[in-house]
Amino acid sequence: MPDSRKHRGKHPSDDKLFAPDQHSTLRNAVYDLSYLLTRGFSETAALKTVGDRYRLTQRQRLAVQRASCPQQALNQRLHSQLNLEDLAGQTIAIDGYNQLIALESALGNAYLFIGRDGCYRDLASLHGTYRKVEETIPALQLLGTTLNQLQIQRAIIYLDAPVSNSRRLQSLMMELAKENQWNWQVEVQLQPDPLLARAPYPVITTDSWILDRCHQWANLFPTVLQIAQLSPPIVDLQIRQVCAAEPF
Repeated sequence: MPDSRKHRGKHPSDDKLFAPDQHSTLRNAVYDLSYLLTRGFSETAALKTVGDRYRLTQRQRLAVQRASCPQQALNQRLHSQLNLEDLAGQTIAIDGYNQLIALESALGNAYLFIGRDGCYRDLASLHGTYRKVEETIPALQLLGTTLNQLQIQRAIIYLDAPVSNSRRLQSLMMELAKENQWNWQVEVQLQPDPLLARAPYPVITTDSWILDRCHQWANLFPTVLQIAQLSPPIVDLQIRQVCAAEPF
């Protein structure tokens, strides 16, 4: 069945699944999952154990999974994180779909979740195809405005070639960049994640695999929300310390 969505909004069940009376359970689940990951358990087994214990739905499990990380990873991410003020005058590398879909979700009033590392994550998924929605152009304009205010010298934005419509999105982004005189370089790459992980520039992403491997990164999203005065529903699942960083 073709994807006919026009918005990057919330799922109909999300208001119930992520209501305030669920927040304590979700935070406990993040604590437990992060504890098990820190102790060396596989993510699949640990997520099933925690999800079953708290009787979480699939969407709740996904939120808990995206908010959690082992203590070792958290320590490394906090160590390699830059302040946004440090980006002025620099070239940065941006995980394109990662940031665009989060911005679309915020503009569509979808739920966002603050993970242990302070990153805001959504529950959207591409499934191999990107579909432009009504929030797409406003999201790109908001990204451009934010980068300008931060005085970013150049942004290299990576899109995934295997995702359908990446070339169309690349053309749209370059058109907007030209119209607004943004110094953007948009690249469609077969495997952008390793490129981002090895980038000699600060990276803008919330992808855990990249965060655990890149040299430096910055948390752009909270500033974007502030500049745009957006207030989507946000569930704070930050749990900083769960146990000693060393596994058994």
